[in-house]
Amino acid sequence: MIEIITDRDEWNSFMKLIGHFDFYFTYYYHLLSKKEGERPMLIAYREIDTLIALPLLIRDIEGTSYKDATSVYGYAGPLCKTEDKDPSVFDNSRFKAELQRFLIDNKVVSLFTRLHPYVDYQANLLKNIGCISSPGCVVNIDLTLPLDLQRQQYNSRLKTYINKARRVYDIVEGKKEAQIEEFIEMYYENMRRVDADPYYFFEKRYFYQLMISSNFKVKLLLCSRKDTGELIGGAMFIKTGNIVQYHLSGCKEEYLPLNPIKLLIDEMRVIATAKNFTYFNLGGGLGVREDSLFQFKASFSKDLKPAGFWKYIVNKEVYDDLVAQSKNGEEHEEQGETDFFPAYRHKLKTEA
Repeated sequence: MIEIITDRDEWNSFMKLIGHFDFYFTYYYHLLSKKEGERPMLIAYREIDTLIALPLLIRDIEGTSYKDATSVYGYAGPLCKTEDKDPSVFDNSRFKAELQRFLIDNKVVSLFTRLHPYVDYQANLLKNIGCISSPGCVVNIDLTLPLDLQRQQYNSRLKTYINKARRVYDIVEGKKEAQIEEFIEMYYENMRRVDADPYYFFEKRYFYQLMISSNFKVKLLLCSRKDTGELIGGAMFIKTGNIVQYHLSGCKEEYLPLNPIKLLIDEMRVIATAKNFTYFNLGGGLGVREDSLFQFKASFSKDLKPAGFWKYIVNKEVYDDLVAQSKNGEEHEEQGETDFFPAYRHKLKTEA
């Protein structure tokens, strides 16, 4: 049986029944992350001794009576709790039928979700429901290893960088408003420098609301120069259950040659190990590609986890019609046309 949950308390109660979840699955984070026109919704499925939670953001498709669904910024997908069975061998046939019926009845045309690389049974829950692609990996630091063995996985250049950085930088925890403001500006500076999509320019409220959350713990580490006290970089880490997520960071451009973010990641690794966390997820490259961002993160660890994208076309006839209408006689730019999902939301880029 499928139940739709949009109430905060009911959402939180169902997630407690599931028992294991990252902050990306919380109602609070969905409410904070949603963009204009998006509505948080939790699909709560019950089958005898099994519970499945699938958090989504529902969007209207402009000019139609249809909708589609996507996931929050980060990692989501379905979570499962079973009494006697391993979720990785769960028979999803009834779940598949009920989910498809619900989506069709509610005029949901397509669904896209970034899967959680540390929940290894998700592929089984979604077996034969759309398709899952794995375009790349995320980087994990195994916090169950002794600190010296963790550090052995660093490349030699990274070790040199961190040793030098510890001699010239101090680390402080950001708690004051002025510190948070400065971190936000450094983050924005980073986004402008890499010509990031407007999606990544989160409102200031987003940062402050993360900091005060009672649903998960956020640690903002800042780096300053020992000689002047100037703040030069910062990183935001989010802790839930047994996992630490490297969420956002920013650095002043003139300090990139001796990047303080490397030192902050190393410091968080030490703190999280002492607190008995299991995973320290650094994430991957943009779109989980093996780009320069991925190489930066991979310099810390050789422990790579496949990252999955779940794409599900629920109503192919309507989907194809929407794609045709979106083109409107024009050809989409060649790059990315086959990868962008849903294709009818692909926007043409015009030359400046």
